[in-house]
Amino acid sequence: MTYRLICDSCTDLAPEMMQDPFVQKAPLTIQVGAETVVDDDNFNQGELLQKMRVWPDAPKTACPSPSAYLDMFLKEGDSYVITLSGLLSGSYNAAMQARAIYREEGGRGNVHVFNSRSASAGQTQIALLVRELAGRGLPFAQVVEKVESYIDRMKTMFVLENLDNLRKNGRLTRMQSIVTGALRVKLLCGATPEGEIQKLGQGLTVRQTLAKMVGRMAEDPDHVERRLVIAHCNCLERAETVREMVRQKCRFGEILTVATGGIATVYANDGGIVTAY
Repeated sequence: MTYRLICDSCTDLAPEMMQDPFVQKAPLTIQVGAETVVDDDNFNQGELLQKMRVWPDAPKTACPSPSAYLDMFLKEGDSYVITLSGLLSGSYNAAMQARAIYREEGGRGNVHVFNSRSASAGQTQIALLVRELAGRGLPFAQVVEKVESYIDRMKTMFVLENLDNLRKNGRLTRMQSIVTGALRVKLLCGATPEGEIQKLGQGLTVRQTLAKMVGRMAEDPDHVERRLVIAHCNCLERAETVREMVRQKCRFGEILTVATGGIATVYANDGGIVTAY
């Protein structure tokens, strides 16, 4: 059966997936002042970071339209869509609207929208799993069941230099008072089972907080032999440091490092690390 994997552009794809003909990205857009940046294959991270440094307000982001998703669905075959957490972005709702229109218009293929309940590295994990299962020719229903089960178990954690863009764009609704009172520490954050952001710990420095993150991984028996994805925003050396910490303390079966695209760059900001397993 023919399939297509459609990822919104907060999915930080592994390099080999970027050339995969079965994979397409649905770009979100980023507004920095009067300038609009499209998070597509022409995205330049250095230019966006520079714009963010000089513009005093937080960038605004906008999700793909339902029609943008609809245009990517296969007329026949299996279409799998991966979006940002439905509690952090309108991307999931836009994809679900597109799915409803597709059905109303008599689309003959299968469409499933995965609410990642995560972002960045978490979406990468889901994309890799969908490609693996669909690429092996598993029936649509089995792929959906296995991937939804994986999402239920997936853990997402991150450490950022600052949370300003998340806070200013209203993505920290459960944490506003914590963030206000913790400006002199670095927070270890993670995704709730529903896909909101929660505080998991803190440290005095980024390195100390990253060590706490790795410590939590090591204590979780569910991590053994799983794949870890480390997404970094303009900080490959820091990502390699995390990778080495993980190698010393954990028993993952595979560790994959990816660079953040435009949307994850906005929210992780320069120096941010996002992990998922």
